[in-house]
Amino acid sequence: MAGDGRVTVSLRKSIGVSGRVMKKKLPSSEEIIPPFEAVYAWVRRIPRGRVMSYGQISRLIGERLSAQGVGWALQACARAARPVPWHRVVNARGGISAGKLSLHLALEQRARLEGEGVVFRADGALEMTVYGWAPDESLISGDK
Repeated sequence: MAGDGRVTVSLRKSIGVSGRVMKKKLPSSEEIIPPFEAVYAWVRRIPRGRVMSYGQISRLIGERLSAQGVGWALQACARAARPVPWHRVVNARGGISAGKLSLHLALEQRARLEGEGVVFRADGALEMTVYGWAPDESLISGDK
């Protein structure tokens, strides 16, 4: 048992092609990034004045969480060890989804984005073709 109350396992058994039992070493806890932390790591990379969608983040973490799950992670980010710029994640149409939870959060998200230079259309959405950010391929390699 680890000091934090979790059970740790160093070996896992799996059945090989020949039917033999093979032992494989599990990745260390340092190599496994919990899904919420994977979300936070990607969100922290979004530059000021740029945004990503919940679905983009989901795909970047290997769909370990759905787009909705990414939203749940961002709702919980107040408990993250380091600040998370949650306001830089919007829905695929460039709209603010935080309003489903709280009008205050939606207004705060919009104000933070406007403070970074993002301009909203009359319908309340931003232009994803202008403000959307896609990470460079070198950042994506092996980062799921």
